[in-house]
Amino acid sequence: MQTIRLKRVYEPSSPEDGYRVLVDRLWPRGITKEEADAAEWNKDLAPSDALRKWFHHDVSLWKDFSAKYKQELLEKDPGKEFLERLKNKKVITLVYAAKDEKHCHPLVLKKYLDNILKEKDKQE
Repeated sequence: MQTIRLKRVYEPSSPEDGYRVLVDRLWPRGITKEEADAAEWNKDLAPSDALRKWFHHDVSLWKDFSAKYKQELLEKDPGKEFLERLKNKKVITLVYAAKDEKHCHPLVLKKYLDNILKEKDKQE
């Protein structure tokens, strides 16, 4: 079974991170590729530019942002292909740049990916 973890890109990488995926639409400020230590940069898992700009990390918009981002994910459904492609990776760590760890898109993304994994487990 796969495990999805979250980690800020500014925190040092560790072996426990497993396969690290940067899930931001924009490259994080002040971080080199070596420092990010991401196996891939997956912009398809990030919120659309329009949604990202609309939210602009305004906590008062968090509930609406979460719902809209979830809807984007369900419509585009990039998670199934992503998880299938990485099915041999036990741990996948979604790395991101947001300072506010309680109001950031990876929380919504992790829940979406965890739901796909739960459904997959039920079918097996």
